[in-house]
Amino acid sequence: MTERTVMAVGVPPAQLAPRLRDAITRLNRRVRQTRPVGDLTMTQLSALTSIELAGALTPRELADAERVQPPTMTRTVAKLEEQGLVRRSPHPTDGRQVLLTATDAGREVFARFERARNTWLAERLAELTDAEQDTLAQAAEIIQKVARA
Repeated sequence: MTERTVMAVGVPPAQLAPRLRDAITRLNRRVRQTRPVGDLTMTQLSALTSIELAGALTPRELADAERVQPPTMTRTVAKLEEQGLVRRSPHPTDGRQVLLTATDAGREVFARFERARNTWLAERLAELTDAEQDTLAQAAEIIQKVARA
C-alpha cells in the first residue's frame, strides 16, 4: 500500500467531506474551462446548457437555475437570441410568460461543448492505470448515490 492509500483508509466523514468537495470543485472548474473556442462566454454557455438540459425554461426559472438576478439573465438571453442559439415562444398555460428553448444551432453548440469536455476528461482518464480507472468508475457510482440523497 502506498502512503496515500493508507491515509485514505478509515478517514472520518468530517475529514473526507472537505477533501472530496475540493476535488470535485477543482475537477468541475477544469472541465468547465474546457470548451471549443468561440464567441460565447462561460455565462452564456452555462445558460444554454441549463436550457438544453431542461428542454424549456421561463426566464425566471433560468435565472434561478443559474443563480443570478433576472436582469442579468435578460442580458444573457438577449445575446443568445442575437446569435440564434435560443428562441422565445409563448407559454402554453400562462400568457404572461414565455418559454426559452435552444434552437438547432444552440443544440449544436451545446453538443460541441459536451464533446470537448468529454474528450478532455477521457484524455486525462487514459493517463491513469487500469486500477485507478476502476476506482474512479466505482467512485462515480458512489458520488451519484450521494447526490441523490
